[in-house]
This record gives sequence, C-alpha cells and structure tokens, in this order.
Amino acid sequence: MRKIGIYPGTFDPVTNGHIDIIHRSSELFEKLIVAVAHSSAKNPMFSLKERLEMIQLATKSFKNVECVAFEGLLANLAKEYHCKVLVRGLRVVSDFEYELQMGYANKSLNHELETLYFMPTLQNAFISSSIVRSIIAHKGDASHLVPKEIHPFISKV
Repeated sequence: MRKIGIYPGTFDPVTNGHIDIIHRSSELFEKLIVAVAHSSAKNPMFSLKERLEMIQLATKSFKNVECVAFEGLLANLAKEYHCKVLVRGLRVVSDFEYELQMGYANKSLNHELETLYFMPTLQNAFISSSIVRSIIAHKGDASHLVPKEIHPFISKV
C-alpha cells in the first residue's frame, strides 16, 4: 500500500516553520500532499492562487511533495487521494485544543483518518503566518521567517 500523507493549511504565507514540517513529514511518506485551503473565513492576505504558487516554489526541491488547492472538507479530500494520515503542526499549548477537536471531527467524517502531530524545531517554534502577516503589514522585514523563494511575494505587499 502506498503511504500518502496530507499536510493542510492556509499557508498565508508559507513560513520556515511550515517548510520544517514538510521536510520532516515528507521523509515518512511516499507522497506528501500539501493542501492549500481556500479559507475565505480567515480573510487571507494572499489569494489562493498566490498561496499555491508560493508553496509550490518553496517545495520544488522535494521530489515526493505535491501541492494542491482545495475547498470543502478535508476529510473528503483525503478520500479523494486515498490518504489515511493528516499531518498537523503544534507550536504552543493553545494549538493542541483546536487541533485535537479538528482531529476528532475529521475522524468522525472519515473513519480511516489518523492525525499525526509534529512539534516544530526549536528555531521555528515562534513562527506563525499571523506573525509574518503582521510584520509585513507594518512594513517590517520578515524575510528571515519565510523561504527565500517567496521573498518576491512578501516584498510587494
């Protein structure tokens, strides 16, 4: 059986923390799908097209990573790709409560789904897309927090 994992998120924008999790989880799966959520409820800074392009550029060196955009239920996307494992990151304790609820909700919708949680490496523990967006919005330099491939995207905001 082919082992496929899905790492979902809004990736608004993709950060070095996301790339850390992609790198580590890509070593566990034959194929890792990075699923960029439409997520209009979060009012993203970057369009879905831009977020997908950024994540594709940032992951181009990973041979077993495929990036896709999706709308709708993650549990349905997992069924579409015959995936049984979701990958999620946990930075702080407050992430755990939310991610636990989402893990149970996804399992209730697709009984074959398991969720694998990654803690970030220490140097990436404080990085979040919301911190990066805040720095960008205030015209600060966030280049050390994001992959170099996406610098052109954040510099034009």
